[in-house]
Amino acid sequence: DSPASADTVTSGLQAAFKDANTQGVILRINSPGGSPVQAGYINDEIKRLRGQHPNIPLYVVVEDICASGGYYVAAAADQIYVDKASIVGSIGVVIDGFGFTGIMEKLGVERRAITAGENKRFLDPFAPLTAAHREYAEKMLAEIHQQFITVVRNGRGKRLKETPEVFSGLIWTGEKSIELGLADAIGSVDSVARDVIKAEEIVDFTPRQNLAERVARKFGATMAEALMKSAAGGAQLR
Repeated sequence: DSPASADTVTSGLQAAFKDANTQGVILRINSPGGSPVQAGYINDEIKRLRGQHPNIPLYVVVEDICASGGYYVAAAADQIYVDKASIVGSIGVVIDGFGFTGIMEKLGVERRAITAGENKRFLDPFAPLTAAHREYAEKMLAEIHQQFITVVRNGRGKRLKETPEVFSGLIWTGEKSIELGLADAIGSVDSVARDVIKAEEIVDFTPRQNLAERVARKFGATMAEALMKSAAGGAQLR
C-alpha cells in the first residue's frame, strides 16, 4: 500500500535467512525507484546475509517494473527473474524540481531569505538556477551515478553485456534485459520456488503492521515530508 522502506525490507530478509527451514529466499520487486540511500541499505544487507548464509540463495523476481533504485537492490541477488514484459533498467540519477521566479514576479511577491553561507540557497526554487549551482549538482549526480554503476557491475559480473546505453538511464523489457545480462531468465515467484529452489512450501516473511501502526507511520511520513522536503527535491534513482 505504500513504498517499502529499507527497514521493512531488511527485517523481512533477516527473518527469512534466519529460519532453519529456508532453502532459498525470493525478493519480489515492483518499484520504479527511489532514494539511493534506502536502495543502498538493502543492497548492502543482501550482500551481508548472503555472506553469512552461503548455502541459501537469494533470487529477485520482478513484477511490472524494476527500475533505478529497484534495480540497485536487485543487483545484489544471486539471480534476477523477470516477466518478458517487465520494465527493467533506468540506471541513472535525477534531481528534479520547479522554478517559481517568473510566477513570483508576476504576482508581485517578494522573497525574503536571509542566509549564512554563500551556497545555502542551493537549488532554491524561488531563485534563478546559477551556472555554478548547476555544475555542482551535475558533479554530485555523476558521483552517485558512478556508485550505482559500480554496484551493478559488481552484482552482475561477467553476465553483464555493457553497451553505451546500459548505464544511460534507458529502460528495457524483461526479455531484452536478459539479452543485456541485466536479468537471468523468465520466471515468477511460483515458478522460481517450484523449479529453481524446489521448495514444497512458500512462507511469506513480509513484516505486517496492524492498522494503528499503518496510520501512525503514514501520518508521521506525511508530516515529515511536509516539513523536510523542499520543492527542489532530492537525488532519486529513477
